Amino acid sequence: MKIHFRKMAGAGNDFIVIDNRDGIIPEPDRRHVFEAWCRRRVGIGADGVLLVEPARGGCHFRMRYYNADGGEAESCGNGARCIARFAHLIGAAPEQVRFETAAGIYQAFVGADDVLLSMSDPHGLRRAVRLEIPDLFSGSVDFINTGVPHAVLRVEDLEAAAVVALGRAIRRHEAFAPAGANANFIRPRADGGLDIRTYERGVEDETLACGTGSVAAALIANLGGHGQSPVAVHTRGGSILRIHFEREGEHFHQIKLEGEARVVYEGVVELA
Repeated sequence: MKIHFRKMAGAGNDFIVIDNRDGIIPEPDRRHVFEAWCRRRVGIGADGVLLVEPARGGCHFRMRYYNADGGEAESCGNGARCIARFAHLIGAAPEQVRFETAAGIYQAFVGADDVLLSMSDPHGLRRAVRLEIPDLFSGSVDFINTGVPHAVLRVEDLEAAAVVALGRAIRRHEAFAPAGANANFIRPRADGGLDIRTYERGVEDETLACGTGSVAAALIANLGGHGQSPVAVHTRGGSILRIHFEREGEHFHQIKLEGEARVVYEGVVELA
């Protein structure tokens, strides 16, 4: 069976996006199929797969997100912005779209270039989580779940940071078991913004951007006294994500993620 897809990019993350409202992709064996599609050089190549599926009530559609390893994840900020544009392009949703994710109900406004995504409130904040990682790190990181669990570490030299080696160790550290956590390395900028590099679970490598990671970084930095809403987060891919929020004490709400989301190309892939 031939499946039509669009390859989309959002601030450095790239995705395979498919309209699955008719159930053309069955649930069984998705992990193996999507992992093969996401392999770079031998597949389509992507950070993950996004599916538009029927909503279960009160929304325009349901978003399903699968990481590059084929495993289903709770959410993806940049993926959510891309799927909002995709749904609008295929006529599944208007410019003002409301959709389901495993992390809660999201809303988005699809503009000419950017997509502004309203996200669910973060939870699970843990400050100064002490980690001892032999030969790599001894110190503290902050943790927050912004739809996906994230550890945030401030570094002075972002270019020299051991993002892959240390990121992998943090991602699988017992402090964040059993789900694990993405690892974000941040450097504050003089203009109130942030530079960021992220190691993503599921991709199991550094990615050029991470929407939920950028949100986590902005919130943690704000708790540390750096950056006021909206915070401009400069990603590894060269794009800027703008993080809007309101804060009461250590509680954040009205979270919004803003940035570009575009179609790169369209194609057809064979589903065995």
